[in-house]
Amino acid sequence: MNADHQNADHQAVTVIGLGSMGSALAAALLDRGHPTTVWNRSADKARPLADRGARPAATPGEAVAASPLVVACVLDYEALRTVLDPVADTLAGKVLVNLTSGSPEQAQEMAVWARSQGADYLDGAIMTTPPGVGSPEMMFLYSGAHGVFEAHRPTLAALGDPLYLSDDPGIASLYDAALLGLMWSTMAGWLHGTALVGAEKTPATAFTPVALRWLTAVAGFLTTYAPQVDAGRYPGDDATIDVQIAAIEHLLHAAASRGVDNALPELLKSTMEQARAAGHGSSSFAGVIEVLRKPAADQ
Repeated sequence: MNADHQNADHQAVTVIGLGSMGSALAAALLDRGHPTTVWNRSADKARPLADRGARPAATPGEAVAASPLVVACVLDYEALRTVLDPVADTLAGKVLVNLTSGSPEQAQEMAVWARSQGADYLDGAIMTTPPGVGSPEMMFLYSGAHGVFEAHRPTLAALGDPLYLSDDPGIASLYDAALLGLMWSTMAGWLHGTALVGAEKTPATAFTPVALRWLTAVAGFLTTYAPQVDAGRYPGDDATIDVQIAAIEHLLHAAASRGVDNALPELLKSTMEQARAAGHGSSSFAGVIEVLRKPAADQ
């Protein structure tokens, strides 16, 4: 493919920040034929990308000016503003896609700042590690103006599967936090189970395929419970919280007998007991959410 044809068919993109993730983003764009300008405070990090065809920029202002779409992925929002504030006048007419991790409130403030500079803004969350960037199986979450997202969806697809969530720029960050909580809880539960069966010399590699099959069933429970949560009604026609509390005693006994730390299941039991005390003993497990989302005044 010659350079003229490549430029005609593929949007030029600038990537600001070349840590492990930023470098992976730039590499994915290059792999999909996008003319890619890169900038990093430490210029040596641009050399491997330059060898692959990226154009290193000498300054942030030069980097922003080079492309209509600017993707930023730096350490935090303070670092992002440190880079962009001095070159804010170059952002007018650009689209800033911010993949820097932070809070929903920071994303909303950044959107206001970008608009004040005449730039369109999308906030994003990368739901993978650097090796997964570029895979169509990996989700990238986006929030902000829907028209801006749709206009740049083909370019964003070079990074992973682009999933639009909301016109509220803080929602992608909020989903990111929620999904990380799900990940950590799931992995911690898997590790506790692995420690439990490992006490009887069962290897993790033997337990894990069974655990993964079980997670498929758990996914079905979530699908069943989601409308219950939205409706605020939790019919206990599968298994009530009272039944779950009795069942968790078996886990606690088995783990204690084998010297496995029980802090995690004890926490789960305590949360279920709070739900029962609040009158949800006969509810499905989804009723536990009434404990988790207490009004702020009650916390």
